[in-house]
Amino acid sequence: MTFTSEPTQIQVKIAPEFTAERDPLKTASGVYVAVHGHFYQPPRENPYLDAIERQPGAAPFHDWNERIHAECYRPNAFARIYNDRGEIVQIVNNYEYLSFNIGPTLMSWLAANDTEVYQKILEADRLSCGRLNGHGNAIAQVYNHIILPLANDRDKATQIRWGKADFRSRFGRDPEGMWLAEAAVDYPTLEALIAEGIQFIILAPSQVDRCRPLPTADNPDPEWHEVGGGQIDPTRPYRCYLPNSEDTGTNDRPYIDIFFYDGPISRDMGFNDVLQSTHTFIGRLGLAVRGDNRPSQLISVATDGETFGHHKHFKERCLAHAFIEGFPQRGWTVTNFAHYLSLESPTWECELKPVTAWSCCHGVDRWQEDCGCGGGGEWKQLWRRPLRDTLNWLRDRLIEVYEAEAPRWLRDPWLARDEYIHVILDRSPENVDRFLASHQTHPLSEEEKVDVLRLLEMQRHSLLMFTSCGWFFEELSRPEGVQILRYAARAIELAGEVTGIDLEPEFIGRIALAPSNVEAFGDGAAIYQKLVKTAQIHLEQVAAHYAISSLFSPYPAQSQIYCYDAQQFDYQLQRLGSLTLAVGQLQLTSIVTRETTHLAFGVLHLGGLDFHCCIHPFDNRLAYTQLKTALFTALQEASAARVVLAMNQHFDGKSFGLPDLFAEERHRILQLLNQETLGRLDRLYAQVYRENYGVLAALHHEELPVPQELQVAAEIALSQRCLEAARGLEQAMTDTIDERAGGEAYLLELEAIAAEARHLHCQLNVPEAKTLWEQLLWRSLWQLLHEDDAAACTARAQVFDRAISAIEQLQLQVSLDRVRELYFAWLQGQVGRWCLADFHLRETPPSERSGNPPAIFHLLSLADRLKIDVSPWLG
Repeated sequence: MTFTSEPTQIQVKIAPEFTAERDPLKTASGVYVAVHGHFYQPPRENPYLDAIERQPGAAPFHDWNERIHAECYRPNAFARIYNDRGEIVQIVNNYEYLSFNIGPTLMSWLAANDTEVYQKILEADRLSCGRLNGHGNAIAQVYNHIILPLANDRDKATQIRWGKADFRSRFGRDPEGMWLAEAAVDYPTLEALIAEGIQFIILAPSQVDRCRPLPTADNPDPEWHEVGGGQIDPTRPYRCYLPNSEDTGTNDRPYIDIFFYDGPISRDMGFNDVLQSTHTFIGRLGLAVRGDNRPSQLISVATDGETFGHHKHFKERCLAHAFIEGFPQRGWTVTNFAHYLSLESPTWECELKPVTAWSCCHGVDRWQEDCGCGGGGEWKQLWRRPLRDTLNWLRDRLIEVYEAEAPRWLRDPWLARDEYIHVILDRSPENVDRFLASHQTHPLSEEEKVDVLRLLEMQRHSLLMFTSCGWFFEELSRPEGVQILRYAARAIELAGEVTGIDLEPEFIGRIALAPSNVEAFGDGAAIYQKLVKTAQIHLEQVAAHYAISSLFSPYPAQSQIYCYDAQQFDYQLQRLGSLTLAVGQLQLTSIVTRETTHLAFGVLHLGGLDFHCCIHPFDNRLAYTQLKTALFTALQEASAARVVLAMNQHFDGKSFGLPDLFAEERHRILQLLNQETLGRLDRLYAQVYRENYGVLAALHHEELPVPQELQVAAEIALSQRCLEAARGLEQAMTDTIDERAGGEAYLLELEAIAAEARHLHCQLNVPEAKTLWEQLLWRSLWQLLHEDDAAACTARAQVFDRAISAIEQLQLQVSLDRVRELYFAWLQGQVGRWCLADFHLRETPPSERSGNPPAIFHLLSLADRLKIDVSPWLG
């Protein structure tokens, strides 16, 4: 396909019959299309660290959030449209055209890990508000994806209120609609939504029982139509009244409006090849258009947002092309549910089935029974009912704890829980103090504040432990099931810290009734002991992490370790031969609960992976001075045994080693310890390569078998040279003075490496260089686009072009996605100097363009290398 419209302004085509008097954005006219994406990731953070640890299954990425973000969330913010030559002609923010909800736990992760994409999502909602008469594309979601029909009334309300508050804090407006976890609904859920001011929801067609036209004066009792088999017409909105609400004849009964998405098309999007091309997608949507001459109709589809890029790679491009070209060519108007509802109020009403969800044909049994959904094969889900019963029991016991303890410090404990979302969103000391001051029964001491925060965190974890994913799959020992058990364990621990009550023994006894399909576990109690208890972290372990890691990366006086503030009061380190000893004292404070402890530590590194670390509470300065003196005196004897003995005498005997570190730091230290060994091996391989280069070249020239040892030596040696040259080029291209001259030597070296690798059939493996290249090229282009001097701009452009050429020759699989996004933003006048609009290239005949700065044409020449079509800017 060839894209010819102006990239700086999207041209939306309006069907001929839509005159100014019947603008479809203001008056219901013609066909409307709403594509809804439910974007969600479950909470994955370690409850003790408030951070996601490495997940090997997501490799080569750090965790599943990071992987799905790279495949879906970011690509949808920068969705490409290509021409027939494979050049980018447009980059589209799909969120500006999608109806979407993004779970609060995912939005928090995006805000912390990719501010650019996070801001693009917020910008998309603002732009859609402007385009659609104040109705943005974003809708809210129940906070942490619990199945509302299985929640008690208070938890229903809190989930909705937290979802609304999170949405308001990000999008700056109240949500008009809300996405229900798994679209699970019953009438008590509708009642809770109505009470919180939610105007509409989106459901599957299988969830409705019957429908009819709304009563009118002419037809006060229309006939009901049975549509329980999914036959409901999804092209219109429906009004749903609460049952048993009195009909006064004025239509003022409590209600909520409901959209039912087109089920067959939505299923095809998720499980078939409807998204194979824009032509196929639009053709499939076109089959749903009703030819009954109605003034307007809505074609709506809904699926997991991760379909567009993660489940189905690159399908965000199909969406982008449909939004920008395909739908306008058909005369269809891209809308969202709130906008369409503002144009077309429901003229029909519906009644729902008693309790339903979009991913279970047995009501909501998938989250409480062995119903067969999510299973398959020989594995059974008999564990679901005991898990549900155990967590319900724990929730009720935690309510007893909360209601017994919280009134001592909080005027209205349940109101405080509802408003605790504002602390979750902002844990700054000032904000926490404001929150406590607004709810306290009396001025709280620091100890009382800690207990109040513990109780509120206990309640937060009691909500998190009902996250739906824990029941969704086939086995309790999967990460999703283990995660909700970790939340339960943390809630139990917090309750015990405030009251001294130990709920864990009975909890373990109850969860033991949940059978595991994995023989190594047997039941839920074993899963809890092996996968949950072993992941618990206490302040002494945080201190051990601090002490051991300080041997490799010294800490400043004030630092943060995950969700703990660390204040260093003293620190001394000495090395003697292969031994390294550090002694110190620090204060650790939980950012979440404000729990504080003052500790002394000693850590001895005996070499390799052998560490001996001891922790105990700080007693007084004299005892600490004596401790330091004894340990460093023992070190002077150059005896590891003497130092360990002295440590055991002055501490309580409990010690920590490398396995006790948090996984991220443990992996980092292992890599640091391996660097010396790897460095020796790199030098050895380089020597073997140099000494046997002639033999290698001759063998390849004669097409004879090459000994594996020599080929491996060549690949490792060239890969190491490539990494060193890339680091040198990074330094040269970062300099502000004559980067062309500084980078020349490194570019020549990289080109020589590429030639050698090609000649010797070497496949370079330099993952570190790949990341370095991506960061380097983006930074280099940014500097290039903001260069004031035309001559320097030209020089930088030439170096940038050669750098990309070198990457292509080295075949390093470096991603240029972010570089292309930055370049396209410059074309659109969003960043940089040398704005194209200032030079009027489109209005200037080629013969008269000599007056324009050469820098412009050097910058435009980079488009060929980046495979971007700039012809619309050149005329």
